[in-house]
Amino acid sequence: MDSICVFCGSSDTVHPDFIAGARSMGLTLAKRGLRVIYGGGKSGLMGALADGALEAGGEVIGVIIPSMHNDAMAHRGLTRMEVTIDMHTRKARMHALADAFIAMPGGYGTFDELFETITWSQIGAHQKPIGLLNLRNYYNPLLAAIDHSVAEGFIFKEHRDSLIIESTPEKILNALGAYQHPHEAVKRWMKEE
Repeated sequence: MDSICVFCGSSDTVHPDFIAGARSMGLTLAKRGLRVIYGGGKSGLMGALADGALEAGGEVIGVIIPSMHNDAMAHRGLTRMEVTIDMHTRKARMHALADAFIAMPGGYGTFDELFETITWSQIGAHQKPIGLLNLRNYYNPLLAAIDHSVAEGFIFKEHRDSLIIESTPEKILNALGAYQHPHEAVKRWMKEE
């Protein structure tokens, strides 16, 4: 793995542990020599992630849309900022640049990015590892909903098990490095009749 795409929130009105966790994630990625791919923002967890990586000498690539590429929202100190025409192109570009994905706490945008990435893995569009950095147990209610979907037969257990869940940057990076894609589950899901 050379590049990790991190999905996370941009709100500044969150618990300080989330901001500290994002900075720590950035520092850890940079110390391991991993390039950070993210949404290009300067506030909230997004800004803390980028700042942490940059402070440790890491490479940080932002991918942003024109309406967000302004002084109020865009981080101006990145290694590189790419501006795409729309959100669909933005997500596709982030996927293309990344070897693995980590979702940190965030809102609708983070959920959208996470679930699209999981869906693409489920249908075999990519075989890259996906993890949740579950700071302050933020994702526990979502994981309960996913487990309910497994119990009701909407999600294969193998696909649920392939989602890596850890609470520290070190543990999640170690787990991403050991990932094995559930090829047989993809075959069952995409069976031809």
